[in-house]
Amino acid sequence: MSDAAQRDRAEALALIDVSRETVERLDVYAGLLLRWQRMLNLVSPTTLDAIWTRHILDSAQLVAFAPPAARRWVDLGSGGGLPGLIVAAMAADRIGFETILVESDQRKAAFLRSAAREMGLAERVDVRAARAETAVADIVRADVVSARALAPLADLVRLSRPLLETGALGVYPKGESVRRELTQWGPPDSFEVSLAPSRTPPSAAIVLIRMRAA
Repeated sequence: MSDAAQRDRAEALALIDVSRETVERLDVYAGLLLRWQRMLNLVSPTTLDAIWTRHILDSAQLVAFAPPAARRWVDLGSGGGLPGLIVAAMAADRIGFETILVESDQRKAAFLRSAAREMGLAERVDVRAARAETAVADIVRADVVSARALAPLADLVRLSRPLLETGALGVYPKGESVRRELTQWGPPDSFEVSLAPSRTPPSAAIVLIRMRAA
């Protein structure tokens, strides 16, 4: 690990209050991501020395928005497991918590299954190698639905809508373009939308969406 990568890890862990077992799982994930990155484009190559702050911390912060009783988290377009695998690692001590990772790329889905197994999360992670539209149609219920770097906000809401309509909270981390995407979408009155500040970087935001009660 380079000096820059070591500093990045230390900076991120200073902001993540988790158990030693969770840190070990996250370390396993970081190592696997680097190993598989040689074969698959899981993250931008320019961020490899900042895996912990740009990716792991960015994903870990989302868990705080899950309702206390949440037991099923669906992550669309999981790709390199961000945020899905990080959420699963962070919530490993929650009894009955399940994370469904939806990824249409078969090779990336293989990475997700392998990583879940090596992180000791195989029984808590359900990888579905399918397009988001198809997978969502087969999921009866979810407490949280997320997507990171998958599509513009309007498209994310369209893909997630069946889950939002059954009570799921939408959690979508967005960069500096978040306000432009909100304007382009123009949230209908049927949605409750709020923004929470992101820790990575502060100029970004996390969009939280619920369907209004009828």
